[in-house]
Parts: sequence; structure tokens; C-alpha cells
Amino acid sequence: MTPRRRKTTRPRRHGVVTVRNHQRRVRVSVARVGAIATRALAAVGRPGVDVHISLVGDPTIRRLNGRYLGVRRATDVLAFNLESPGPSPLWGEVIVSVDTAARQAGRLGVSVALEVDLLVTHGLLHLAGYDDHDPRQARRMHERARKILGARSRNGGGPAVPERLWTGLLDRS
Repeated sequence: MTPRRRKTTRPRRHGVVTVRNHQRRVRVSVARVGAIATRALAAVGRPGVDVHISLVGDPTIRRLNGRYLGVRRATDVLAFNLESPGPSPLWGEVIVSVDTAARQAGRLGVSVALEVDLLVTHGLLHLAGYDDHDPRQARRMHERARKILGARSRNGGGPAVPERLWTGLLDRS
């Protein structure tokens, strides 16, 4: 009798989402941000990667935008692809200005939490290769964000996403 060969499979690795809140002006649920990031990663087919999400204020994001993109003004979200060859699962970092998110949420009449959800999703879509500089690509990217956030509400992960969240979205990119 021949001994059975054991089939070895590597366990599927679940990624680690690290969320750090570096600002104190606006109350944000770090757990909610982590949950939406995990959902977005699964939706783009990258559930096994690690990402860092940093929640900052306008002064910090203005400094980072100037340093890395040469634009000396605040923006709502920055995404940095940190993927490198080798065994590191770190995919990237998404930095969200909660100050800007709060202003945009106020203009649209939505919660800051929902606007932050959108910005985190938007940043992760950038890491996945989506771009919003060309109007057609921007529309594709925003439709993808809409599906991800809509799935959150359809699956009991939160209230329905109000239509006004999408109002003027292409103008904001």
C-alpha cells in the first residue's frame, strides 16, 4: 500500500487594514473606516493585501499634496501605491482629510461618516488602477464606488446611500 500524499494548501491570507486617526476636530469611527476599506478591498479582488488608512486634517494633507504631487493646497484624498516585489503584502496608503470631508458632507447634506466612506473607497480604487482624470474613466470609477457603497447598504451594513452623495461627484474629481 502506497502512503497517501497530503495535499497542502496555503491558507488564504486575509489582509490587514490599519486605520489611524491623526486629527481631533471631527469625530470618526475607526472601526467603520476599517470595515468599508475591507469591503472595498474584497470588491476589487484584493482581500489579501494590507493597507494603511490615515485620517488627517487639512494642514497635513496640504503638506503631503505639496511634497508628493507639487500642489500646495488641501485635497480630500491621496492614495500612494506602496506595492513592491517580494513577500510584503503592503499594497498602499490612503490618506483622507477629514476637514475636507466634513466641508463636502455639509455641502451635500450627508453625514461626514458617509463622505469618509466614499473617500476611502475612492482612494482604494486609485490603488486598484482606477483613474479619474479622463471623464469616461472618472465615470467608470465613480460607478464602481457607487456599487461598493450601495452593496454596503443592501447587505445590512448601513443605511441606504442617499442620491445626493453622487450629486456633482464628477465635478469634484
